[in-house]
Amino acid sequence: MAEQQFSRTTVTAALIYANGPIHIGHLAGCYVPADIYVRYLRATGHDVAFISGTDEHGVPITIRAQKEGITPQEVVDKYYVQIRDSFAEFGISFDIYSRTSKPAHHRMSQDIFLQIYDKGGFVEETTEQYFDPKAGQFLADRYIVGTCPVCGNENAYGDQCERCGSTLSPTELINPRSALSGETPVLKPTKNWYLPLDALQPRLSTYVESHPEWKTNVAGQVRSWLSEGLKPRAMTRDLDWGIRVPLSDAEGKVLYVWFDAPIGYITFTQEWAEQVGKAWEPYWKSADTKLVHFIGKDNIVFHCLIFPAMLLAEGSYILPDNVPANEFLNLEGDKISTSRNWAVWLHEYLEEFPGRADVLRYALCANAPESKDNDFTWKDFQARNNSELADNLGNFINRALVLTQKNFGGAVPPVGALLDLDRALLAELAAAPARIGERLATYRFRDALAEAMNLSRAGNKYLAETEPWKLAKSQPERVPTILNLSLQLAATLAVVLE
Repeated sequence: MAEQQFSRTTVTAALIYANGPIHIGHLAGCYVPADIYVRYLRATGHDVAFISGTDEHGVPITIRAQKEGITPQEVVDKYYVQIRDSFAEFGISFDIYSRTSKPAHHRMSQDIFLQIYDKGGFVEETTEQYFDPKAGQFLADRYIVGTCPVCGNENAYGDQCERCGSTLSPTELINPRSALSGETPVLKPTKNWYLPLDALQPRLSTYVESHPEWKTNVAGQVRSWLSEGLKPRAMTRDLDWGIRVPLSDAEGKVLYVWFDAPIGYITFTQEWAEQVGKAWEPYWKSADTKLVHFIGKDNIVFHCLIFPAMLLAEGSYILPDNVPANEFLNLEGDKISTSRNWAVWLHEYLEEFPGRADVLRYALCANAPESKDNDFTWKDFQARNNSELADNLGNFINRALVLTQKNFGGAVPPVGALLDLDRALLAELAAAPARIGERLATYRFRDALAEAMNLSRAGNKYLAETEPWKLAKSQPERVPTILNLSLQLAATLAVVLE
């Protein structure tokens, strides 16, 4: 089947909770690959919108607020600024980096909820849910912790086990306890509005099977959920922090954070389009738009099934064309943990290594967890900087430029007669950008970077074989050609590495 030609691409990078700083796991899992892809699209003349922001609702925000003794709004205000500024300094080239606490986002989320509601797209159901008598409130999924029935992790959340990736409901947890008080919660009846994923499953299955090109880890997870059979999922919660449910009989209820958060991609696109004087609808409603979500593997179910189900229920939006999720990055052999402060925090790295953002970007791409969990170590970081960036790339560029300065006063010398090894280098030079571009277009960023560094190695090999520093005395007529070709290679490296 011929690949569809798209007029524009909407690229989203996961909305991170504004309850703490960015760490290298976030960068390797989502933001560095997304930024590389967007830079590639821009360099090849594509119309692209790169959208992200902070997720400012949900239980993690309120838990952080309790820990710090401040309000949820103070939490999100603090971390939004820190996260936004860290990304900017690190060179992540978002077209917009916004936040879900803005009034426009509240309105958009409520509007989409009502459109689905008016079409009869929700199932109203009264169920028994966990209530903390000591705290006097119903407990959202993330306020309930217990033992995972699948893998035995004693700190699984009520909606997901972060160790094994299983999606859960709170009543499936063994020995549940309240994250608010530590008490054992009790079941009480409450009414909520459910998205009938079971009824939407045939359409979701057709959608998923229409994308055989999805990464193995993504397709495998999604097919596993589909084979188990999807169940209705509540799109409202009994909470006081979040976007109010826009119904008269929904007092004290807010939209489920995983209902409102992905709508943020749409809201932020609207905000960006308004800023630059464009129409936003084509980026979300035109069949010739390619929608790509960059996320970590813990968000696959939400972006491949739940958000598409919402869009199908609403009816006027395109569905994601690809969701190239990465696996997890560990640190020195141990899982990155915010609670244990076991992480490399981006804002601290930028303070400790001023002007060295590219070194970290390089290390995270070269060692990206594209198909399996990978490990970041400082020893590997140091080795990549010294042996690859300095001894390979830096060495070639330095020799090419210093020799040109010494022999030709910094001017590019002309090409003379070509030998076989010159032609071989030119052939490699001509083929490399397309080869690297093909890997970038198919989300194989680690391979693309390896190809670029192979080009630099080819340059070092060429200089070692031709030895222009010796030929300057014995065969001076060869030197201009050798350095011209070396400078051409340096210029190509500048383009592909950018």
